[in-house]
This record gives sequence, C-alpha cells and structure tokens, in this order.
Amino acid sequence: MARRTTIRDLHKAAQDGRKLSMVTAYDAYSARLVDEAGIDMALVGDSLGTTVQGRENTLAVTLEHTLYHTEIVARCTRRALVVADMPLGSYQCGENAAVANCIACIKAGAQGVKLEGGVRVTRLVQRLTAAGVPVMGHLGFTPQSIHATSGPRLNKAAETLLADARALAEAGVFALVLEMVPAQIAREITAVCPVPTIGIGAGPHCSGQVLVFFDMLGYAPEFSPKFLKRYMQFHEQALAALNQYRSEVEAGKFPGEEHSY
Repeated sequence: MARRTTIRDLHKAAQDGRKLSMVTAYDAYSARLVDEAGIDMALVGDSLGTTVQGRENTLAVTLEHTLYHTEIVARCTRRALVVADMPLGSYQCGENAAVANCIACIKAGAQGVKLEGGVRVTRLVQRLTAAGVPVMGHLGFTPQSIHATSGPRLNKAAETLLADARALAEAGVFALVLEMVPAQIAREITAVCPVPTIGIGAGPHCSGQVLVFFDMLGYAPEFSPKFLKRYMQFHEQALAALNQYRSEVEAGKFPGEEHSY
C-alpha cells in the first residue's frame, strides 16, 4: 500500500534539490489521476468555483463546498498530501471561528490548509500551528482579493513580498505559494525562505510548481494566461468524441451488434 506523503518528505525533497509538484483535484477522477501520476500534493482549490461550478471567480465558494470536495479527494488518494484551500469568509471571521473551520477541513481528510495573505494572517497561522494544523501560505496575486486588485495582477512589490514571506515562515507555514510574481523576485524569496515555495506564474526558481487540473489538461481553451502550459487538448478531443457519438446515434450506427445483448 502506498505511503502518504508527509510535510517532512516535502522539506527533504526541497533540501535535496528535487522540484515539488502540486495539482488541484476536486473529485474521485481527478484525485485518482493526480495520485497515480505521483504528484506530491493535491490541492482542493477554491478554483472549484470556476472549474467545477462554472462561476466567474472563486468568491462564492463556501466552507461546505470545500469540505465536500476535500473528503472525496482525501478518500480517493493514497500517496499525495492533500491541502484544503480555505475559501473566502472561512478564515476572515474571527480567529476562533477560523481555527474551527480549518480543523473541520483536517477532520474531512486534509493534511494541511492554505490561506491567502501575508503579515495580516500570521497570528492565525501561529494559532493553527499551535493547534496542530499545518498551514500553506499564499502570496503574490491572491484571487480572493480580485476586486481589491481590479483583476489578476502581477505583484511586483518585492520588499513587501519578502517581508510577508519571512513573517509567514516565522509564523510556521510549511510551504508558500507564489502566484504571478516576477521570476527574479520569486527567486529571491526562495533563496531566503526556509520552507519550500510553490510557484504558479512565478518562474522556474521556486521549489516546486502548481497548476489547475482542468487548465493543464485543456478543458477550457478560452482560458490562456501566460503561465499556463497545456499538456493535452481535452476540449477538442472530447468535443470530437461527443460529435461522433451523436452522429452515430442519429445514423443508427450505435449501438452495433457488438454492443447489444
């Protein structure tokens, strides 16, 4: 039976110079694929709001949604370390409620939770760490602040990012996501940060990388940020298959004798 990846495993890999991989997962299919591929971490991202629920952004995702998907992903993985992405409102609701919400995600099967923000969340990170809840930080472009930033924006505030990274590391995060940060700034943060950095649109110098499952497999061809590499063209292949199925049904070619009892 496969052994679940631990935070210690991640830190050792980063110290040994092996790049870490993280991919989002939301259901049994994505969880099992991510696990079978040997991906280090499965992130139950609040990106489920856009990819699974079809919303414009992630803001409407609730704690109940996150708990539901976290339980599925944790149950359907054996190897990957599962991280629950805390949705907007689940940790900006007072520290006691925030701690309770994060613990609920651990009870659902996650091995850690992810929070957006820098210095402003360090006290919560300390409380969670003291309570035995591992925390992954998130700096750069933070999607839950999309209205405050007037959309996705490259974060070039080097001094603030470095200060936030140091503060989060001191507070006890086990890893740090850097989203849409210039490669050189991400390189500087990685050099001084004692925990692994996981980049998305942050260049090649981070300790690892993360991509969204549906994005990297080409489910939505209209979504094409600079940082995204598509490893297959699912939309085109699936559409062709569905069109062929419809045509064969309409023409009476399916089901054939080989598909009939």
